[in-house]
Amino acid sequence: MARIAVIGAGMGAMATAARLAVAGHQVAVYERAATYGGAVGRYEREGFAFDTGPGLLHLPAVYRDLFVKTGKRSLEDCVDLVQPDPAVRHVLPHHGIDVALPAASHGGVAAALDTAFGGGAGERWNALLGRARDAWDATRRPLLEEPLREGARQALREDPYPALRRAGLFRRRPPTLAEVADRELGGALGELLTGVVRTYGIDPATAPGSATVLPYMEQTFGSWYVRGGMRALATAVYERCLERKVAFTFGAEVREVLVRDGRAAGLLLADGGEVAADHVVCAVDPRQLSAGPWRPSDTAPARGSEAPGRITLLLALRGARPATAVHRTLVHAPGTQVTVVRPDDPATRPDAGHEAVTVSAVYGPGTSEPEELLNLAEKAVQGLRERLLWHEVRTPADVEAATGAPGGAVPPPALAGAGGRLLRPANTTDVPGLYLAGGWAHPGGGLPHAGMTGALVAGLIVEGAGFRGSQ
Repeated sequence: MARIAVIGAGMGAMATAARLAVAGHQVAVYERAATYGGAVGRYEREGFAFDTGPGLLHLPAVYRDLFVKTGKRSLEDCVDLVQPDPAVRHVLPHHGIDVALPAASHGGVAAALDTAFGGGAGERWNALLGRARDAWDATRRPLLEEPLREGARQALREDPYPALRRAGLFRRRPPTLAEVADRELGGALGELLTGVVRTYGIDPATAPGSATVLPYMEQTFGSWYVRGGMRALATAVYERCLERKVAFTFGAEVREVLVRDGRAAGLLLADGGEVAADHVVCAVDPRQLSAGPWRPSDTAPARGSEAPGRITLLLALRGARPATAVHRTLVHAPGTQVTVVRPDDPATRPDAGHEAVTVSAVYGPGTSEPEELLNLAEKAVQGLRERLLWHEVRTPADVEAATGAPGGAVPPPALAGAGGRLLRPANTTDVPGLYLAGGWAHPGGGLPHAGMTGALVAGLIVEGAGFRGSQ
């Protein structure tokens, strides 16, 4: 039985801790904040409750596997997981388009797109997702299910998306995601693709064509909501950790990883205390540590791949949620997208005569101010201004204060292509006994990807460097 110290109590950290504990190790988690979950937070006021992180779970198989491997109760036994239908609504006010796409129906999506964008739109969309499936199949194992080794890193520098090759610049280099959208979809339909990718904090103008795997993943594996709010998923993972005897210490800021005799030997806390360990798992952005054993190039984001933050508005509305309301709406405006989340969940509101709505946008140069975000959100929520009781604004600075992430950054999923610029550091490091987990490590951010780091890091510690990933 090894002593394992985990830095951070986010989703990737807890997924790692639960798997290591069930393997018989003594696991202790040290978290600077007062609670678990990292970015998967919750805000409550006057009977209203809001998710302050992800509003939906994509690729739920990652967490189903976690619960199967760490206990007797399945994921569905621990949380009420539902699939909203329609899956998403797209509003493009500058084109006069408003379309809701059904869940779990490629044919239904194609028909809805034909109606909204004109005949042939659904066929073009499905053809593009077919090519995205080829990219997914080519990269799923090395990018999501296996530890990142140097050979795989080199291979993943190339874009696997089989874009339609035409005369001109595509003969000289692979197209960007924005160019794929323009050449293969065109016009407003292309904006649908770039808008979905932009919500992940990825710039379509510089992203590779492989970014098409993100809408492919959403449409193929579905979008899922946990009743009671997505925070309930974090609570379920935390409770599974407690069942497996993982120890948590909150309010414990880690200053650095201790290295003795050339290998990780524990943690130095901000209060001067030391924690001895046989293995250390860093599941936060390593830049949060004031000192560490890494070279700067090991942990700094590649140039052009810095993760952006988000600005979020939490809206308390008077009046009942309409029966026709869609859980998630993307409002597309030139250069930006606003995500509006309206859960059909009594746990989010004081009574049936009120509604809790969350509005978010990726934060960066040219980001709209809160007042402008409200204007865009009103395209999705009729009469929003008249119904508004109060609202709270959460900026990247608020996220940094709550989670410690520099600049409130939210890491996107790793992607193949772009010369490897969108890959994350491997789960192993140059320091024996030191591992990286969570969204700042391979395979990147987002609930499913961060959750997968738990399987990868636990496998590397339990089985050793020869661990090949899930089979």
